[in-house]
Amino acid sequence: MDFKDYYKTLGVAKTATADEIKKAFRKLALQYHPDKNPDNKAAEEKFKEISEANEVLSDAEKRKKYDELGENWNEKQAQDFDGYQRYNRGDGGSYQYSGGQQFDESNFSDFFENIFGGRSAGAKQRQPRAAKGQDYNAEMQITLEEAYSGTTRQIELHNQKLNLKIKPGIQDGQVLRLKGKGGKGINGGIDGDIYITVHIAEHPHYKRKADDLYCDITVDFYTAILGGSTLIRTLRNPIKMNINPETDNREVLRLKGMGMPKYDKENEYGDLYANVNVKMPKNLSPKEIELFKELSTIKNTTHAEVI
Repeated sequence: MDFKDYYKTLGVAKTATADEIKKAFRKLALQYHPDKNPDNKAAEEKFKEISEANEVLSDAEKRKKYDELGENWNEKQAQDFDGYQRYNRGDGGSYQYSGGQQFDESNFSDFFENIFGGRSAGAKQRQPRAAKGQDYNAEMQITLEEAYSGTTRQIELHNQKLNLKIKPGIQDGQVLRLKGKGGKGINGGIDGDIYITVHIAEHPHYKRKADDLYCDITVDFYTAILGGSTLIRTLRNPIKMNINPETDNREVLRLKGMGMPKYDKENEYGDLYANVNVKMPKNLSPKEIELFKELSTIKNTTHAEVI
């Protein structure tokens, strides 16, 4: 079997310090870890290779032996090196070295095992590490009315049809989690999750800020001057609202509790704010014009007397 250059595997020089080896391994482990590369056999093999290299080079005793054997490890394998005398166990099991340490590295290569010890028939093999399955991300769009009332959507993701319940009052950009509906766990690990970002479409009539709603309403000139009432549309139902006399254009009226439901809070709502747009009269009749002139004269006279 071919010689394995562990220094090359980790991308470090033979003179690398223990700290440099540790940093090199961590960087490669993050890149090729099975959690980040599910169902990727090439990445899995690469992860095993760098793990094997780190197992040797991060251990001072193993590294010393590896360096002494070098590329001619196969020829020198039966010789003694600085007190490391290899011998076969009588039962044909794993090798041991001075100090009594026994190596059971079932996931490592034959090269590693030939130098540092084979597997014992009775030895407990290292179990593959359990890992969480892959998480998936998705997005969906709903209407403001659906966000107000709550809704249920069926989504299809990775050949799965899933029902997603959306509670009233959900915010734009809020992320919902479907636990355990992602990728299958590895080696007995838990299944991954699905994270769904909910977007709320713009509404032609309302603007939303947190749990409050804002809209514009039109009030005719005479109602704004004399007072009266007008119908205001809300997401719940139309409401008749009193308009005070002499209501200014762009005055803001507040309807308490007529905004959005507060997420996960029963019977709690934001407010609705209505910006008043006073509609000026058009196509006045001669009589209306005459009356407005008369009103203007009265107003100007009254103003002059006050001054």
